[in-house]
Amino acid sequence: MSPEFSSVNIIAWLEEQGDQVYNSLPFGLVKMTTDGIIVAYNKAESDIAGVATENAIGKHFFTGVAPCTNNFMVAEKYNSPDVDEEMDYMFTYVTQPTKVRLRLLKSVGHSHQYLLVKKR
Repeated sequence: MSPEFSSVNIIAWLEEQGDQVYNSLPFGLVKMTTDGIIVAYNKAESDIAGVATENAIGKHFFTGVAPCTNNFMVAEKYNSPDVDEEMDYMFTYVTQPTKVRLRLLKSVGHSHQYLLVKKR
């Protein structure tokens, strides 16, 4: 069973999963390297953002896929050593303006960053 969007220990669970499980999540998921390169982009995120998974993998999230998040409110927060924050936000890049709830996470060993997304 997958954890909820706001689950306390979701980061450890995410680190153990792969694309098949990510695609079954009821919310969007973007898994990135610490440099912002997308290594996993699930179906829910594709539907919310209007960007096909195959057009996202391997690209820089903040400049190549979602430049509307390349700001102090989202991208800059990943510069902190530990990140686990939720916020309301508006996607405005490819889709019509879309109200979303974001959860920004960084893995314990800092090998990956995650952005979880659900529509509001």
